[in-house]
Amino acid sequence: MHVTLFTSLLLLGLSHVIAQPRPEDVAAIKGQCGCHDVTFLYAETFAPDKAYSFKDRYAAKGIEWVFVEEESGPADRPTKVVIQHLLVIGDTLVIKHWREDWLYQNTSLLKFDQSASWKRADITTAQAKGQWTQKVFEVDDSPRYEGSATWIHADGRHYWENTADAPLPRREYTKRTDYNVMRRTNHHEIQPDGYIHEQDNDKIIRSEAGDQLVASEKGLNTYHRIDEKKCQAAKVWWAKNRAYWADVRAVWNEVLTNRKVVAIKGQVKGNVLSRDLDELEKAYQKQPVASEANKQLIHQTIEQYLK
Repeated sequence: MHVTLFTSLLLLGLSHVIAQPRPEDVAAIKGQCGCHDVTFLYAETFAPDKAYSFKDRYAAKGIEWVFVEEESGPADRPTKVVIQHLLVIGDTLVIKHWREDWLYQNTSLLKFDQSASWKRADITTAQAKGQWTQKVFEVDDSPRYEGSATWIHADGRHYWENTADAPLPRREYTKRTDYNVMRRTNHHEIQPDGYIHEQDNDKIIRSEAGDQLVASEKGLNTYHRIDEKKCQAAKVWWAKNRAYWADVRAVWNEVLTNRKVVAIKGQVKGNVLSRDLDELEKAYQKQPVASEANKQLIHQTIEQYLK
């Protein structure tokens, strides 16, 4: 009897240890942080239709500050890490860029369907064991795509790779109507001087008949760490705007948690959500209000865009 009880307690203790994230996983996730010189490169590589006209290659550069905005769990082994990206243009102009939340052993995913709609999908505890979910959000903190996978640490390499459906990227969503889903295979690999975000993407037209491949493309975003002073403008901007966007994030977390399906309208009265939230931000800067009052205004704004 005593042996059985001791064994049970021991197994419970071991399961608790296993449930904690590996330090090397956390180090890899945070290894994306810093001030970076970024290069964005995309090229279409294949199309099943021989008559398809390949689109021009895309190339862009910028400076981006990537930093941990929030984390929860044990200090040495957090189970949630929120990473924010800010673009710096010309050393002075700052643009709030995308956000990525990393959750350990998460079992609930919001999967993109089509036409700005997402559906809740669960994975089993066994499937999620040891894995990290990357939740990617738009500039207005609305959902984009999510995927779960294991960080791999082998032969001196540290990488995470997953395939997930997503909306059209910002570089194409105002220019293309020949596809409505991008199936992204994202490969994040930490380098000594930064990291790379390699992509193998399929551009798909989704209909009641099923999915049809339009074209495939290769993407390579290279983040090369540079002097932190190059991102000083971003740090100043975030110190000023952080409280407002923390409220936006909190409202979205509440909205997304309570919905099995999320569908977002492209426009409301000729405006788009990102612009309306930016206008609220400007008003907040001129006359700050209490967090709860601010969240109420943000919630009202977001609700207008939910179908």
